[in-house]
Amino acid sequence: MALTVLGRGALRGPSTLPSQSVMLWTSALRSGGRTETGLALRHLLRRGFPGGRNGSVPQSLVIVTDGKSQGQVALLAKQLKEKGIIVFAVGIRFPRWAELRTLASEPQEQHVLLAEQVEDATNGLLSTLTSSALCSPAAPDCRAQAHPCAHRTLETIRELAGTAPCWRGAPRADAVLATRCPFYSWKRVLLSHPATCYRTTCPGACDSHPCQNGGTCIPEGLDRYHCLCPLAFGGEANCAAPKLSLECRIDVLFLLDRSSSTALEGFLRAKAFVKRFVQAVLSEDSRARVGVAGYSRELVVAVPVGEYQDMPDLVRSLDGIAFSGGPTFTGSALRQVAERGFGSAARPGQARPQRVVVLLTESPSQDEVAGPASRVRAHDLLLLALGSEAVRAELEEITGSPRHVMVYAEPQDLFSKVPELQEKLCVRPRSGCQAQSVDLIFLLDASASVGPENFAQMQSFVRSCALQFDVNPDVTQVGLVVYGGWAQTAFGLDAHLTRAAVLRAMSQAPYLGGVGSAGMALLHIYDKVMTVQRGARPGVLKVVVMVTGGRGAEDAAAPAQKLRSSGISVLVVGVGPVLRDALRRLAGPQHALIHVAAYSDLQYHQDALIEWICREAKRPVNLCMPSPCMHEGICVLRRGSYLCKCRDGWEGPHCENRVLRGDAPKARGSRQDPAGGLHTPGSQHLQWPGHPGS
Repeated sequence: MALTVLGRGALRGPSTLPSQSVMLWTSALRSGGRTETGLALRHLLRRGFPGGRNGSVPQSLVIVTDGKSQGQVALLAKQLKEKGIIVFAVGIRFPRWAELRTLASEPQEQHVLLAEQVEDATNGLLSTLTSSALCSPAAPDCRAQAHPCAHRTLETIRELAGTAPCWRGAPRADAVLATRCPFYSWKRVLLSHPATCYRTTCPGACDSHPCQNGGTCIPEGLDRYHCLCPLAFGGEANCAAPKLSLECRIDVLFLLDRSSSTALEGFLRAKAFVKRFVQAVLSEDSRARVGVAGYSRELVVAVPVGEYQDMPDLVRSLDGIAFSGGPTFTGSALRQVAERGFGSAARPGQARPQRVVVLLTESPSQDEVAGPASRVRAHDLLLLALGSEAVRAELEEITGSPRHVMVYAEPQDLFSKVPELQEKLCVRPRSGCQAQSVDLIFLLDASASVGPENFAQMQSFVRSCALQFDVNPDVTQVGLVVYGGWAQTAFGLDAHLTRAAVLRAMSQAPYLGGVGSAGMALLHIYDKVMTVQRGARPGVLKVVVMVTGGRGAEDAAAPAQKLRSSGISVLVVGVGPVLRDALRRLAGPQHALIHVAAYSDLQYHQDALIEWICREAKRPVNLCMPSPCMHEGICVLRRGSYLCKCRDGWEGPHCENRVLRGDAPKARGSRQDPAGGLHTPGSQHLQWPGHPGS
């Protein structure tokens, strides 16, 4: 096929498209000059298509003009069309459409185009060619379709502006005729005429709308594309939510910080995270139910747990949660969550499912959080938290464990936490040895070799560990000893009867400094902490967990063995890149040593510590080790119980009472009564944990 393009101005020679049977006769526009369309047509009639193939292939002529030729074109255009040449007339600026229609082949609406609408003009030209017998479309699924358009032109018209007195000559030479003459104004008018244009449409890569969750599809050629995704879905192909599921039966309340400190951007990011999580995890057969609450000064439950069973409805409801600003009272919000966060979300006829609160915040709280968080956990609620690195410590205090905290360095990294949150929701956290009674002492190295910052990380670690135990006088008792230049009991076994009180006391433990002596600290525990008069319970497993940097442990091997020989288990947590030989000797059995490379890594060894304590709790306990008898009394085992044989001058179940001179026999001893307790002269009935009579 030969294709020739004519335009205003001088004619230029032909150019050949490589590997094609198409000849182009191009003409360039030049400044000035007349529109001599007729001359160009006459030139083609006389000489034919430059470089053409003598009519052996179909010929097409594209005329680019403003349609305002200085001469006649109708007859010349008719002669060209009679020779079988297909003529396209492409108007520029505001063409004279009547002349374009005269030039163009039939049907005119398919052969008259406008150059200002470049894409439509090109598409229209190709549409006409591919819909004719001249050639076939490149893609078989492409279709030429009509669409409404407008032909515009700019005309200059004359309008009567009025009349004015004027003088005209009369037939008689000596007469002048006075009359009123009209005068006119000229103006340019933009005229628009409805028309029909043609456009070829081919199936594209974006026709199937591959981008999900509000993503925008950008085509790249005929069969490729890429998606511009909303913030919450930027990391996935086609903006799709990750394919996850919650197999567990669970009620989840997302708690969003909407205070001024988090700012509008942070609040919207948290909402987008919840949307992505819901879309990724919930399905029609999911057994999980979700609610959403926001807080600043007060808690507002925007979407009660279980209100929406349909996931799209739940996602739409999130748009109605507004940013409020105000102070960041996380503690107050947690207190209210414990009281009314889950409302009456119980499932009829079923046992209560696991209930989880997921806190999202990037700002430190302006009120106290430890107490309210403890109250939440006391209501059998699992606390998980997502936040920036800046609030990691506070989130660990709130959740009670580093394992329940997910932090991110950059804001956009929040959305990568969806799979991690999904995993944590369906794993029931292991508590400490709930069914076992334990007397547990934490021994912390507070010497100058550790430093105050590392000591603070030790405190955080032991607080997290203490959270795993049911602290009360009947199950687990917890005490804390610190040592540096001297050993000091921060609080004894019987000092705090609740977990919240233990956590507060751990936070207030003093940093001592000085040169530490681990041996001195272990003897302090043996003599002044793990004793009946200081709260230790006979017949209960006794454990010492020592956390140290390793210096000052050279004198500790013998005191540690003394504790073990008395039935007290000792676990050494050694911190530092190199494990010191003194710590190996101190630990004794290999399984009683946990090596941690850095203080910041303590959090990752909590599970190993808890598992070790729980294994120790299964060992049989010797009621006389350590000896419950005071003042050098002798403990004697008798039929699953024990008695204390007291020295002269002492009496009582544990030889704790001094006998006044002349008031007692020379030797006094305890005896077992039929109920299984112990009696001594003047003593009270004695029971111990785990005994059938207790």
